[in-house]
Amino acid sequence: MNTTHAGTTVPTATAYTPLPISPEVLARLRVTDDAGRPCLPYVDPEGGHPLRCCLRPVAPGERIALVSYAPLRRWAAETGATPGAYDEQGPVFIHADPCEGPAEERAGYPFSRAGALRTVRRYSAEGHILGGRLLEIPEDEERGFDAAFAEAFADPRVALVHVRAVEYGCFHFEVRRPEPAGA
Repeated sequence: MNTTHAGTTVPTATAYTPLPISPEVLARLRVTDDAGRPCLPYVDPEGGHPLRCCLRPVAPGERIALVSYAPLRRWAAETGATPGAYDEQGPVFIHADPCEGPAEERAGYPFSRAGALRTVRRYSAEGHILGGRLLEIPEDEERGFDAAFAEAFADPRVALVHVRAVEYGCFHFEVRRPEPAGA
């Protein structure tokens, strides 16, 4: 199954669609990030950091950048929401040059490993936090995320969910309310 996000087709093999940062936003972040700083690319000799452009880890030797990103602000600009004080920004890794986005053969949820801690933060259509939950990713990683997203979207006020790492608070990916079947 595929879904469309900001003009990009995103491959999905999960019950919910983890969304990367859109190519249009990435183009701007590669010049100036959401904190107003210039992008400073470098080659990562070790790899392993989570790339938000293609939802996979950095491979050793790839040219990347660590930029400040405001995911809720970007979503609000698309939807007209007004998150107010809930607008926040933080560091994310992206490829320093355009990439192809998530791989077609990608399965499961990105940056998922059993035992890792994530927050699953819920937002209303206005961009206000409606709560969230701590998720210790279980052995069946996909089932654990599916259950957390199903729980979040059971509340009809929830428009989108952000997944973040607990240790650093880093934004990992976004999931939007699924469109009703036949829409």
